[in-house]
Amino acid sequence: MGMNTVDEEVVRANYRRLTLSLIEKGMSITTMESITAGQIASLITDTEGSSAVFRGAYITYCNEAKIRQGVPREVIDRYSVYSTETADAMAKACAEAYSADIGIGVTGTAGNVDPANPESSVPGQVYFSIDYRGKLHSCQKEMGALPSRYLYKLAIANEVCLHLTKLLE
Repeated sequence: MGMNTVDEEVVRANYRRLTLSLIEKGMSITTMESITAGQIASLITDTEGSSAVFRGAYITYCNEAKIRQGVPREVIDRYSVYSTETADAMAKACAEAYSADIGIGVTGTAGNVDPANPESSVPGQVYFSIDYRGKLHSCQKEMGALPSRYLYKLAIANEVCLHLTKLLE
């Protein structure tokens, strides 16, 4: 799956496998999402039985919301909201708040992709972190140009899913 195409059915199937695996292992999960605005939480809860593992989530679209939910202001001030450090702090804060085995933090910018001039558009960077039983696993991705914000959300959610699936193996 190239970064400029996203197959929604593939993403949904990946999340179904992930959620069933979490249920089987009895592991709880939570998210603090900015750029994906709840897309990851939504994909997890699309599988029946997910209430056994999904604790809740925060959609922290602005900096103030991140700070209110436990991300230290100093981290955002020092490293910017678009940083590995902020994603780490987001993952840690939600895992602690919900006493979950897994906390996912996602931040970044989808970029202003102009469908008429995709070559001159500059898609942004995405940062995500997975707090897996207290150990942080961080990742930075350069997102290629995608035609819609929804496809950015799906593509980012899929990257998170693939990383978490590897951690669970």
